[in-house]
Amino acid sequence: MPSCQACGLAFEVRERVGFRDECEGCGADLHVCLNCDFHDPGAHNQCRESQADPVAEKDRANRCEWFRATRPAGARGVDSKPDDARAKLDALFKKQKP
Repeated sequence: MPSCQACGLAFEVRERVGFRDECEGCGADLHVCLNCDFHDPGAHNQCRESQADPVAEKDRANRCEWFRATRPAGARGVDSKPDDARAKLDALFKKQKP
């Protein structure tokens, strides 16, 4: 279940997140880049969807037709802690801790 990027409150997506939908907890817009599964700070225009138009304000409501509500970090296969990723790399290359 996705959660609000502003306050962290989980919200239910029935059919899709509407352009004007707001968080019940804090009133923040939900149809924003920061709540989208395609949002990636390291990608061009911070979006992994190559056909999406650039959006300047990632935390404000937008009209992107490619929006897909973010799944929890674990469901996307994203490490929630950088130390976990480092430990996995060290294990892969059999690096011993000093």
